[in-house]
Amino acid sequence: MIPRNLRLTALLRAGCLAAALLAPLAGQAKEAAPLADDPVVEQRMIAISEDLRCLVCQNESLAGSHAELAEALRDEIRVQIRAGKSDKEISDYLVERYGDFVLYRPPLKAATLLLWFGPVALALVGLGALVRILRRRSREVPAATLSAAEADQADALLASLERQPQDSSDKRSS
Repeated sequence: MIPRNLRLTALLRAGCLAAALLAPLAGQAKEAAPLADDPVVEQRMIAISEDLRCLVCQNESLAGSHAELAEALRDEIRVQIRAGKSDKEISDYLVERYGDFVLYRPPLKAATLLLWFGPVALALVGLGALVRILRRRSREVPAATLSAAEADQADALLASLERQPQDSSDKRSS
């Protein structure tokens, strides 16, 4: 049986060896795709793809994503720009193909009502529940009243607390 320290050391060495062997490959990582031949097409493609969501990366725009699907969609946008389609036609094509999910700002329609107003509705429901709980709680807690004996006991306790600092200061002085 191999002691635990030797196993950890062997694993650490294997990890370092693998990192050393793979380090040269990291330098050969895929470079950024070259810009299109036409800078006007590229700028228009970027403007269109900034309003579109990457379908793989979720919270990243199509313009900023490095996913293969995003690159393919940017190429498709370039092809459509070169074909003379308008920005709206390109956007409509992508919405038809992938649904409203591809848009960062989906249109207001019956299918997206929950998306637009759901957070507000949830906040109102939560606020209503909080108010209801607080009202119920205030009704359930009886007003604290002390009996005469409890009041006398509380007064005695307060009086003893007031005397304690004087007692302790008297002890220090003597």
